[in-house]
Amino acid sequence: VLEHRAVAKLKSTYVDALPKLIHDDTGRIHTRWEQAVTATGRLSSKDPNLQNIPIRSEHGKKIREAFTAPPGMLILSADYSQIELRVLAHLSQDPKLVEAFNSGQDVHVRTAMEIFEVAEDQVTSEMRSQSKTVNFGVIYGMGSVALAKRLGITRKEAKSFIDAYFARYEGVRNFMTDTLDQARADGVVHTMLGRQRLLRDIDSKHHGKRAYAERIAQNTPIQGSAADLLKLAMLAFNEPVVEGSRMVLTVHDELVFEVPADHIESATAQTK
Repeated sequence: VLEHRAVAKLKSTYVDALPKLIHDDTGRIHTRWEQAVTATGRLSSKDPNLQNIPIRSEHGKKIREAFTAPPGMLILSADYSQIELRVLAHLSQDPKLVEAFNSGQDVHVRTAMEIFEVAEDQVTSEMRSQSKTVNFGVIYGMGSVALAKRLGITRKEAKSFIDAYFARYEGVRNFMTDTLDQARADGVVHTMLGRQRLLRDIDSKHHGKRAYAERIAQNTPIQGSAADLLKLAMLAFNEPVVEGSRMVLTVHDELVFEVPADHIESATAQTK
């Protein structure tokens, strides 16, 4: 039943819908961009949403293969590597997190070393995978219940992971605490570039509303700043990255270009 639902969703959302959206004059699909819809500050794509083309399933990958560049062109994707974790390292100035990025160390391996208290060569793929979930869970304010569900472990184990994380990354813990204190005092939080987000429920007596506002308070300076940085990157590429190229899409922390095939190496170097 679940497989049928998944395939039916792909069929109705993409296979049936996308051909009807092909423009008569250009023969291409054109999305509509919204700048003031998402609270995080990211651009959002609509009619159709080209930021949500499936990739994980085999059927999804086949749908993605339908998106191709014009003859003589290639699609080039350039993304910020772990931008939100890098923003967290910058804002918190946590020594361990900053060191991991400055040294080029795999940040998820570093977190596994800290949480499990093992040497780098003792970190298993499972440890790294769990630590990756913890790293991003911290950004989104994930508690022990949600983390336990995500990792398929007990709530007690999940809580021990979170406690170990904040015990080892004291700078992150202090940043999260200070951000929450400031949010409660001011009722707003800010991104690095000064964009603010109101938090009407930060002092709500309703536990669910207050907890949601607290997660937003801790996440917005990170995710919102990442969104600001991507927009700065878009402005930096206002001029074609190479002659004949053009930016066609933004997907969260990624910019997508159409580039003349014979200039792909130069364009790749320009976007690094």
